[in-house]
Amino acid sequence: MPWIVSPHNIGGQLFWLLILAIPIAAISRTVVFEELFREAREWCDRQSKVCRTLPARKFFYILTCEYCFSHYVTIVFLLLTRFRLLIDDCRGYFISFFALVLVANAYLNLYSRLRVDITQAKVETRKLEKETEP
Repeated sequence: MPWIVSPHNIGGQLFWLLILAIPIAAISRTVVFEELFREAREWCDRQSKVCRTLPARKFFYILTCEYCFSHYVTIVFLLLTRFRLLIDDCRGYFISFFALVLVANAYLNLYSRLRVDITQAKVETRKLEKETEP
């Protein structure tokens, strides 16, 4: 099928790297920030402060940090897709793991910046509307 990008050439690998990072970023952002998971997130946040052992505290902290959580999501996507970057063995998984985390977090940063810009624009618009009201 000519419309499918082959994962066996460098262009196809870069394409899949950019595409696979999108759902990784979306899932990480949703779990860590959205209202749907608020109760679980608050519970994990409490556990990250009160657990007795360091590994337990760190485990629960990872579930409250979008950067940290994106590593877990990336592992799941690598298991599902078997995506390898540059090298067609376990080293390719290792490279793709860090590349996907990097790109997903770049997307998360861009999204956060966009939200700040949109919020700022809304505030400025409301201010102008209030100033122009009779």
